[in-house]
Amino acid sequence: MTWTHTLAAALIAALNITGALAQTGAYPNKPMRWVVPYVPGGGADVIARPLSIKVGEAFGQQIIYDNRGGGGGFIAAEMVAKATPDGYTFLVGAGATHIFSTLLYDKIPFDPVKDFAPITKFATIPAVLVAYPGFPPRAIQELVAYARANPGKINWASSGNGAGGHLAMVMFAQMAGIKVVHVPYKGAGPATTATLAGETALLFTNTGVALSQIKSGKLRAIGFAGTKRLPLLPDLPTIEESGFPGFESSTFYGLLAPAGTPAAIIKLQHDTIAKVINSPETLARFASDGSIAVANTPEQFAEENRLEVAKWAKIIRENNIRAD
Repeated sequence: MTWTHTLAAALIAALNITGALAQTGAYPNKPMRWVVPYVPGGGADVIARPLSIKVGEAFGQQIIYDNRGGGGGFIAAEMVAKATPDGYTFLVGAGATHIFSTLLYDKIPFDPVKDFAPITKFATIPAVLVAYPGFPPRAIQELVAYARANPGKINWASSGNGAGGHLAMVMFAQMAGIKVVHVPYKGAGPATTATLAGETALLFTNTGVALSQIKSGKLRAIGFAGTKRLPLLPDLPTIEESGFPGFESSTFYGLLAPAGTPAAIIKLQHDTIAKVINSPETLARFASDGSIAVANTPEQFAEENRLEVAKWAKIIRENNIRAD
């Protein structure tokens, strides 16, 4: 390479770096968009919608909160994957878009790794195992003993084939050596209604969603699927401490940008969001919903997703699970 080529390459590199930094220096200078892969009113909105307001205030720009439900989350994910990587369009990612997508479907319209740049995980929301109040067992070991004495007679609800609650049920049954009857419903609402009515005995569900029903006695909490007890339910043992080491099942929400978004913008987004998440107000709000604040780095977010894919791939493939 001649010295003129070397000089030209150096100038181009310098211009690229300067351009990215200049963009970041004036960034953001217009509203940003958070695309959410769910319809309004779900668990994602509980975590992400109030957070988007606070993050927008921190940046001094509005964040347009854009619910794009449907297609198992693929509509929103594909939209962001194909967006211009300029720091103005982001995906509120979750297990559906970044853990289970390639495991449950043969073809998806995006690559959950190559098409996105992770920014940070907002929070994890461990599941809670709840029962119809008339169901005899009141604790995990009692449930296991009852299931072994009544193989194939326990109806266990989920929000659909391949949903998080279904996979948690399969993992638990496998670890416990029990046989239960899976009853899939079209969504968490119908599954909860069925358990409340006693049509089904058990359900793994979002802790924040079930909390009021647990406290009112309409549902009985049998075990918590987090790695440690939930402060809101301090007397409820984790499934892990109830005799199942390593058992953990949770959902998460976090922010991702289209691949190719400048690193300086990714860092600025991460630092700003992490500061908002770690504020006393946000920490208190997350805790009141049964959520665990995370605010990890982009590298940690990517690695956690990789480990979750490996964990659930084994369960899904061994049991030949496919999504509805």
